[in-house]
Amino acid sequence: MSGYDAIQTATVIRYPYLWAREAGKGETEGRKDRPVTVGVRLTRPDGDLVVFFPITTKQPEKARFAAEIPVIEKRRAGLNADLRLWIILDEFNSDIVGRSFYLEPEPPLGRFSKAFFLPLLREFIARRKSVTEISRSK
Repeated sequence: MSGYDAIQTATVIRYPYLWAREAGKGETEGRKDRPVTVGVRLTRPDGDLVVFFPITTKQPEKARFAAEIPVIEKRRAGLNADLRLWIILDEFNSDIVGRSFYLEPEPPLGRFSKAFFLPLLREFIARRKSVTEISRSK
C-alpha cells in the first residue's frame, strides 16, 4: 500500500501538526514535521476527512488525555523504541486527503496494532465533546 490510500486508521505518518496552543496564538503552520497517528479516515465526495493525533516525546500533564506508547507498539509504528513517546488524544488536526497543503503521498512509518489503538479510539469517541479540533483544510 502506498500513496494516499495508505493513510488509514492506526497508521503513523509524518505531518506538520499544529498544536492547539499554537493555533490559539494565531499560528497557522505546524513548526515541524512530527509523527502523528491517523485516528480515522471518513470517506467524503469532495475528499476524505482525516483526523490526526500527535505523537510527542514530552510527557503530558496528568490532566491531558494521552497514552504512553509501549515498546512493541513503537516498533510496529516505525518509531524510536528507545524514546518515551505519548499519543495525545485530547486535541487533533483534521485535514482533507487530496486537497491538503500538508499531506504527502508517502508510505507510512508503520502502524499500531488494533489491540493497542482501538481502545484509545473508543475512549476518544466517548470524550469527543471535550477535545479540541484544529482544522487544517480551511
